[in-house]
Amino acid sequence: MNHPCVFLPPAACADVAADLPVRLVQDERNECLPFAEAVAQAQAFWTLVLPVEAVTACAVQLPTQKARWLRQALPFAVEELLAEDVEQLHLALGEPLADGRHRVFAVRRSWLAGWLALCPSVPQRILVDADMLPREGTPLLYLESRWLLGGAGVARLALDGATWPALAQCCPHPHVAHHQPGQEALAPVDDRSPVVDGYRWLAQQAMATNLAQGEFAPRQSADHWQRWRPLVGLLGLWLVLQWGVNLAQGWYLQRQADAYAASSEALYRQLFPEDHKLINLRAQLDQHLAEAEGGAGQLLGLLAQVSQAMADDEQRLSVQQVDFSDSRGDLALQVQAPGFAELERLRERLQEFGLPVQLGSASRESAGVSARLVIGG
Repeated sequence: MNHPCVFLPPAACADVAADLPVRLVQDERNECLPFAEAVAQAQAFWTLVLPVEAVTACAVQLPTQKARWLRQALPFAVEELLAEDVEQLHLALGEPLADGRHRVFAVRRSWLAGWLALCPSVPQRILVDADMLPREGTPLLYLESRWLLGGAGVARLALDGATWPALAQCCPHPHVAHHQPGQEALAPVDDRSPVVDGYRWLAQQAMATNLAQGEFAPRQSADHWQRWRPLVGLLGLWLVLQWGVNLAQGWYLQRQADAYAASSEALYRQLFPEDHKLINLRAQLDQHLAEAEGGAGQLLGLLAQVSQAMADDEQRLSVQQVDFSDSRGDLALQVQAPGFAELERLRERLQEFGLPVQLGSASRESAGVSARLVIGG
């Protein structure tokens, strides 16, 4: 972590005081300074690290995954898990866990606001010391005369060495104890790792939940906003133009879709005139194909070729009846046309597709000529 880190000690839980000794970790430095002096030396982008004793960590199942609704659902989800009134707490949403729950941190709003009121600049990050430990297994770090516990599990605790054996069996492996060189490590653990400077080592860890959310999220200054106004204006103009293009394109595509839908509906009504109600064209066509069982593929292919052959004369030809024989593999159409010439052209087009066509039982009617075409077989 490149940002300067100001570590509040466990004593910070008792009261808010500008002269409380804290740790400032910046580059190669690790100094003990009064809080007011430490935050004054921190640069514009700095991190405030809270002691885990001031924070409650838990995990809850949230009823939604939409970001804009998560914070609204958060107080109701954690209310039963907290000993204090949820209205008095600042809630921070952490990363999702493997079981689908989300990590949640709760800290007293007035206490956190009191410490931030002493800061000349708002911290970009507000972290919890135990949550800064690596996420693999259960790491433990000796810091400020107590052991911090974090890792992949939900628990974020500060404990003494005597408490660890009772908790070890509930924590995921591996158990790794990070301690000062020469210090007696915890037992039982799977591994030990000496750490010369626990504060600097902790500040270098990459992953932790940022509690600077909601009302405690950093705000951009007015000057910073002024520098970006021309770019934002240009971006807004581009978005308006793009919106206009998308609107015109959407209107054109909708017209095309409506035309295709009308054409498909007309063909369906010609193929299946007994269906008086057309609710869902695709579903009803799938039903007709399913009823054809094994001949569905062959029927679909024949219908596609018939539709293509009738494309030029679609306005003058109409299909009165469709009969398909799965056993013979032929398709019989009762077609009505203005005259015999149109029927003959349809027969020739079908033959050009390589289909055997028989034209028979033609009769002249008041509306034109009606004939039966047998295709395939």
